[in-house]
Amino acid sequence: MENRTKVNRKKVLLIFLPLLAVAVLTIAFFMLGGFRGDDSGTSVVKGTGVNFSLPDASIKKAQPADKMGFYEQAGKDSAASRSASLERMAGNLGFGSADAGQEREISMRLDALNTEINKPAAVSAPIGGGRLGMATGYGAGSSDMKNDVDRLEALMKAMQENKNAGEDPEMKQLNTVMQSIIDIQHPDLVKQRMEIVRKVNTDSLFKAIPAVIASDKKVVQGATIKLLLLDTLRVNGVLVPKGHELFGACRITNQRVLLDIKQIRLGNAIIPADLSVYSYDGMLGLDAPEAVLASSVNDGADNAIGDLSLNNFDGSLATQVAGAGIDAAKSMLSKKLRKVKVKLRGGQAVLLRDNKLKLR
Repeated sequence: MENRTKVNRKKVLLIFLPLLAVAVLTIAFFMLGGFRGDDSGTSVVKGTGVNFSLPDASIKKAQPADKMGFYEQAGKDSAASRSASLERMAGNLGFGSADAGQEREISMRLDALNTEINKPAAVSAPIGGGRLGMATGYGAGSSDMKNDVDRLEALMKAMQENKNAGEDPEMKQLNTVMQSIIDIQHPDLVKQRMEIVRKVNTDSLFKAIPAVIASDKKVVQGATIKLLLLDTLRVNGVLVPKGHELFGACRITNQRVLLDIKQIRLGNAIIPADLSVYSYDGMLGLDAPEAVLASSVNDGADNAIGDLSLNNFDGSLATQVAGAGIDAAKSMLSKKLRKVKVKLRGGQAVLLRDNKLKLR
């Protein structure tokens, strides 16, 4: 009896336990906002039929087929970035290129030509009119390509004409600015440039021109000497060729033959010059040691002639006439002896220096 009572209680508990669980779940559902309408008052309308609002197509960029394609694409990207950076720099500096539009159009035309060339040929069906159709299409494509080529040639010709018309002052100024920036960043280049200019100036300032005496000759005071150039010579902006003949008047003094060249004849032109002749010992003029001996002999002969007199003879007319003749002979002999002669050898090397070059 007692066991039966327990079983009945258990049945009652199992019957009411689901009801209690349902009540608890219902209360929880309402507490969490169940069966509440939308605050905005809008209702969801379900569409019926076909949905015509489709997303846009996302077409990916064609990827290169091989490794060389990746290299070409990288080169194009880097070239485009460099061009954009240069244009940006020019715009920041306030410069504008007049040919930028033409260059851009040329680039577009070149890209179009490359695309047309790389386009695969259309394969026609093996029918009777296939060849005719393909030929017609090819003729139309070649006509368009010919027009593009003609326009490209016209643009290139116009750019060349603009280039030949004169240097763009804006580009010149831009080059100057860029050169200044490079000089600031690399001062060593400026030093090297200055060293080169200094070497050129020093060489042109002190450089002598080699020459030779044309032939053997005995010269006296005021004689003319002929020289032959062994190198080209520039005088007053005129280039005198190698092997040209130069003439100058000499002076004999202090055992040296001094030679100055004041004019140069080149064709029918007389070019003023101021050249001095140096020997290879670095001294002005040519060495003439025999000039001292000749001068001493002349001085002795002059003194001997001067000692001749007719004071011991009679003062008759015949004596006076004889004295006048002796004086005339003495004068002639004295002038003849005073002519100092110096022998110059043909082929003797000398150096010519332009006296108009001054130290800066």
